[in-house]
Amino acid sequence: MPMSPRDYTWLFTPGSTFAHESGTTGVIHVAAGGELDLPTGRVVACDPFVHLGSGDVEPFTVSVTPGRYRVEAAVATLSRPGEPPAAKPHLRVAAARLVVRDEPTTAWELALCPEQDPAELKEDEFFGYGVDAGTGCFYDATAEESFPEAQEDEGPLWDAFENSDWSGGPHLVTSPSTGHTLAAFTSGWGDGFYPTWIGRSASGEVTCFLTDFFVAPDRS
Repeated sequence: MPMSPRDYTWLFTPGSTFAHESGTTGVIHVAAGGELDLPTGRVVACDPFVHLGSGDVEPFTVSVTPGRYRVEAAVATLSRPGEPPAAKPHLRVAAARLVVRDEPTTAWELALCPEQDPAELKEDEFFGYGVDAGTGCFYDATAEESFPEAQEDEGPLWDAFENSDWSGGPHLVTSPSTGHTLAAFTSGWGDGFYPTWIGRSASGEVTCFLTDFFVAPDRS
């Protein structure tokens, strides 16, 4: 069967800890990224430096009521037991989410784009998006053409990362030409292929969109 969701409530709980087999340990804190404007409620997630404005990505088939929604990231501070504290903490974005409702999530489903059928997935497979520039993002479908400089390593999206010494974010970026916004963040260990999940409340309402970057292992 397709890959199952993990315990994302735990992953977004400040102070949660984990350990890798390599001996690296991690402690989670939650970083705020402001409120993303969704004028149509049609959510897109991708690597913005590769796919934003390319026409290669489509909004998810599940949309939400237009509005402004909080973006936050579960950021892991990594260290190895016995090693002296680093001058600069080793931080990795473990997951990022777009919060639609502040209600408990009781069920998860893969976020799908048109023509994606979960019945086609094999054991532990998933649909997601590819990352080739070490970043991910959320934005409304109307912002697709609002950051034309992104693929040229120029413009406000590039500046948000460059001016922060490539901190993980989330970075809320506004297009000077259209006013559309985008929330961007680094993608865990970097390049790869990552799933986005849709959380739902007990009543079936969408609570969040969440992209998992596989930094933290499954909770034991």
